[in-house]
Amino acid sequence: MRKIQEVLRLRSELGFGYRQIARSCLIGVGTVHEYLKRAEAAGLKWPLPDGMNETKLNELLFGRREASASGRTAPDFAAVHEQLRAHKLVTLQLLWEEYRQAQPDGYGYSRFCELYHRYRRRLDPVLRQEHVPGEKMFVDWAGDSLPIHNPSSGEIQPVSLFVAVLGFSSYTYAEADHDEQMEAWLGAHMRALEYYGGAPRLVVPDNTKTGVAKACRYDPDLNPTYQDMALHYGMGVVPARPYRPRDKAKVESGVLLAERWILAALRHRQFFSLAEANAAIRELLERLNHRPFRQREGSRASLFAQVERAALRPLPAERFDLSQWSRAKVNIDYHIAFDTNFYSVPYTLIGEVVDVRSTPTTVEIFHRGDRVASHLRERGHGKAVTTAGHRPKSHQAHLEWTPSRMVSWAGTIGPHTAQLFERILADKPHPEMGYRSCLGIIRLSHQYSPERVEAAAERALLTGACRYKSVKSMLEKSLDREPLANRESAPAAPPVDHENVRGAEYFQ
Repeated sequence: MRKIQEVLRLRSELGFGYRQIARSCLIGVGTVHEYLKRAEAAGLKWPLPDGMNETKLNELLFGRREASASGRTAPDFAAVHEQLRAHKLVTLQLLWEEYRQAQPDGYGYSRFCELYHRYRRRLDPVLRQEHVPGEKMFVDWAGDSLPIHNPSSGEIQPVSLFVAVLGFSSYTYAEADHDEQMEAWLGAHMRALEYYGGAPRLVVPDNTKTGVAKACRYDPDLNPTYQDMALHYGMGVVPARPYRPRDKAKVESGVLLAERWILAALRHRQFFSLAEANAAIRELLERLNHRPFRQREGSRASLFAQVERAALRPLPAERFDLSQWSRAKVNIDYHIAFDTNFYSVPYTLIGEVVDVRSTPTTVEIFHRGDRVASHLRERGHGKAVTTAGHRPKSHQAHLEWTPSRMVSWAGTIGPHTAQLFERILADKPHPEMGYRSCLGIIRLSHQYSPERVEAAAERALLTGACRYKSVKSMLEKSLDREPLANRESAPAAPPVDHENVRGAEYFQ
């Protein structure tokens, strides 16, 4: 509108020609000619009448733009918007096709989409957030990960990148963690607060399960452990609304910067431990925070040091205890299942429900308020952590059976019995398969006597009948009482000689 007014003023007041007006207004000569021609046709002269605004001037010179020369009817974009919100499978392509069926001469698809997006932007304007120093800290996990190489196996394990951004200064903290579970989530928060040297009044997370147990636009349910951590540092938790990334635009841009200036910068490096990766991340993080702003004075680090650091609340004297409480039922094998592993409790608690208090290093188990077990936390999968005293006596005795213990036990009966046990255990594919035979022979020493079992063992070794049933049969038939010398000196029976007996020649 201003250029149209300037064209009319220069022509009427100063009498400029078309080329002079074009050079003065930085427009084409044809445009000047068009403006003056339309103004003459509309009867407009300089100065313009009072109350002439841009809308009226455009209507007088160019007519209404809502309806085109071809008589096109503008779509009902309010109905289009409602259809897209009510039906998740409906697309703009489908709605445009339905529109063209009703209006064959209507807008093309690209123009239809352009007009709809223009309508939607008017419905959903972006609120510019004004951040107060020391008020909010935005936190989130980055979408991309960093690979850690195992030097022995060559296995590559991706680790997640945690990012925290202060609202006022945009001062950023980042670190890599093995996973995105509760322990890593809370630990990253605490290390971020220690990096800042203070705590903000509010923390704004995404609706991750470690932070928000049940997402809701109006009343989200926070994870109890996460809420306890926030209370320990005097912070409130205000989760972003589900599917509303604009609520945490600070951390969204912070994550993007961390991915570009940290992850992308480390793409050619190989790391063999999490500590090595975090050392490299810390170096690049300092460089990121000291990068000058493009459109204002200073950097994230200088703005934080000058203004926001003093606005943060002091940290408590002690760190938050990372312990988590949960409940579990004792299985029939007197172990509980916790975090993909198994931990033992006294066998008398089989079937009972117990409370589990876990920290990054320990797992403690309580029954009715009394601690009944404490274990070092196992980081594998499917592993059992067992205390021997939690087993029944019979289980402890069974596990104490070893081949050497069996042979030593047999030695109390006699040396031949010890040799017999060694022979029985050696003949089995696995020594444990011979335990029962050895225990049966020991029990025979109680039923008969150690002396008789020793004699039967000697006979079994000479005859090669090294089995529990053979020794038992010898004792039942009193063969152990017969002298071994008489049997060895007895003459062998002569071979049978008979006309019906065929010799070896017959079979050749």
